[in-house]
Amino acid sequence: MSGQTSVLIIGTADTKADELQFLAQCIAELDVKGLVMDVGVLGTPPFAVDFSNRDVAAAANTTIEDIIALGEENLAMTKMAEGASALALKLYQEGRIHGMIALGGSMGTDLALDVADALPLGVPKYIVSTIAFSPVIQIERFSPDLQMILWSGGLYGLNSLCKSVLSQAAGAIAGACRAVRPPKADRPRIGVTSLGKSCLKYMVRLVPELEQRGYEVAVFHATGMGGRAFESLAARGEFAAVMDFALCEITNAILGGVLTAGHDRLEGASRRGIPQLLAPGGTDMCDFPTWAGVPAHYQDRDYHAHNRLICSIGITAEERQELARTIGEKLKAAAGPATFLMPLQGIEAWDREGEAMHNPEALAAFAQALREHIKAPAELIEIDAHINDDAFVDTALKIFDGWVEQGLVPRGVS
Repeated sequence: MSGQTSVLIIGTADTKADELQFLAQCIAELDVKGLVMDVGVLGTPPFAVDFSNRDVAAAANTTIEDIIALGEENLAMTKMAEGASALALKLYQEGRIHGMIALGGSMGTDLALDVADALPLGVPKYIVSTIAFSPVIQIERFSPDLQMILWSGGLYGLNSLCKSVLSQAAGAIAGACRAVRPPKADRPRIGVTSLGKSCLKYMVRLVPELEQRGYEVAVFHATGMGGRAFESLAARGEFAAVMDFALCEITNAILGGVLTAGHDRLEGASRRGIPQLLAPGGTDMCDFPTWAGVPAHYQDRDYHAHNRLICSIGITAEERQELARTIGEKLKAAAGPATFLMPLQGIEAWDREGEAMHNPEALAAFAQALREHIKAPAELIEIDAHINDDAFVDTALKIFDGWVEQGLVPRGVS
């Protein structure tokens, strides 16, 4: 892209004209060009926009009159979201925009999430929202590099609080568009999931070993949003292979824990046929906010307070069997190699003897359930070691190197 940096500004210009014009002014003062896209369906904007609601409707292969005729705001804005996403992607591919910023309440945020998801990783995307990161937003809706800010005092009309937020957002998107270094594709990328080193340590050896083989390695913190980013990128085909060794977000999804990455966790790589090495790191725990306390029906469980934000409870043998069934069902859809590594001596630091989560009977029940539920095309390999032992990493690397030799994974670039 050449020329002046340009930002696509998205909003309903019929209802938020003052806010959009103020945001555009702030962006212009930073020597960045703002291009306004109107996604409103209620009326005619009082100022000239760069991309009209008619342009947006046309990008969805319809007309604004037909969208209005739907007669229901949810249907209308969903169709506008389709057009806005297609038009934004086209503008980026043509080099006419370098990033996007959208503002709105729940309706505008709903649309903006689709637009952000349509743009590739590395394209700055910013949403100014009255419901920023609210629990009403499904975790599956968050794109991997999305930024949000709460639009304090921004429901109706400009005021000094609103202007403060909008000016910060203008600076954030302008700076991001100038400073961003988009991901490179000069080496095959391996996606790895883990928890912190106090719980899972395999990445300490794994990352340098893979880098020495000529791969770029990205490690994702499997605490909900990290797993969401990992899953989204896998679904987009961003990885040459994955080492999905921390599946604790699946446990959280099943049992109602707070660290869920959505119910499609462990599905993206399978659909794309990406080679998968898998392991059950941290799956013996379900997580809750420490500050809120453990739900009453879990009060008798093994307990570990990780910090003031996250605490973990142990799960039963029966719950682990359900987890094994879920994993097995998801892996049936694998379109590429999928090998599940089961460390028989433990799956996270706190399940060793003398630690809070030590439960060898439940671990054995989980291993047996995996034997029953992991079937072709996936395979199960048992390792007589703990997941934090060198033997686990050695096994993983041996399998990975075999896949490279077979041509299932591209060779690294030296």
